[in-house]
Amino acid sequence: MTRTGTTTTTTTRLRRALRREVPSTVGLLADAQDFAAMRRYRTFAFDDHTTYLQQIEALLKTLATQGGHTTVALFDPEEYEVYCAETAIDPDHPTSRSRFTAHLATTGARVTYTGQPLSTLLPELVDTAVRHATWEYATTVLATAGDCATCGKDIGKAAFAQASRLLARLLEAAGPGAHHLVCSVPAADDQLLAVLHAHDTTHPEGAEAAEFTAVLAAGIALAAPGGLVLRTTGPATRDRLHGWRLTDGTLTPLTEAEVFAAYCTDARTGEPLSPEPGVDYRAGFPLAPDPDDEWPAHH
Repeated sequence: MTRTGTTTTTTTRLRRALRREVPSTVGLLADAQDFAAMRRYRTFAFDDHTTYLQQIEALLKTLATQGGHTTVALFDPEEYEVYCAETAIDPDHPTSRSRFTAHLATTGARVTYTGQPLSTLLPELVDTAVRHATWEYATTVLATAGDCATCGKDIGKAAFAQASRLLARLLEAAGPGAHHLVCSVPAADDQLLAVLHAHDTTHPEGAEAAEFTAVLAAGIALAAPGGLVLRTTGPATRDRLHGWRLTDGTLTPLTEAEVFAAYCTDARTGEPLSPEPGVDYRAGFPLAPDPDDEWPAHH
């Protein structure tokens, strides 16, 4: 082989090695409605959502074979339009879509592509986007709540501290077992929903715990009529369901009948649902008083 040929081969090999160290982000239009919104742009090449998804999956597989790190971000046409207006770029241009996707790589909801089929990746991405939006809304509520007119404390920080104490007391009272908690708080245009999985009485850590605490804290700061339900599972025992309503910065136990009605009523139609087998519907248990709990008196 000539020296020129050797140099070319070496250069190609080095570039391929470098390519494996460059991360990729793919912006994905998850549903048909978002896809239809992008069709108004002349430079958007697709006219069929199914074909688009097939091509996205093929692209992801190709990127995976190249050995690099690939993430998939949710491409929202409304956010894209706002981004283009704020940055003074033409939305009807491939470069603009590329810039927005790069923006999503650092600010938006995204998941790592590990070879999973699109049927698995799409629900995961949508769920991640919902959690991301919930976290942003809840933290915005806490950051902008202002100071208490009575005691002067930062309401957001005080609400987060109160939510952390309530969660710790709740798990301590729940005892051993695997706990599945759901907190629901009404928001301006929607319902904030957070889910948390915990084991025994250990106070959980990580992103899921932070999101759950932030949503509960937002309900406290807003004085919103939220609710919390707890499902405990243990070995060789029936599951136990408990419920509370959020009032005056604390959790007030629901009665057994209220817990049963909450779980056995279709939220959309109001029609009764059959009780789940192997499950006991129980009243929420009272939480022990906390000497540091000053929320009802000062906020």
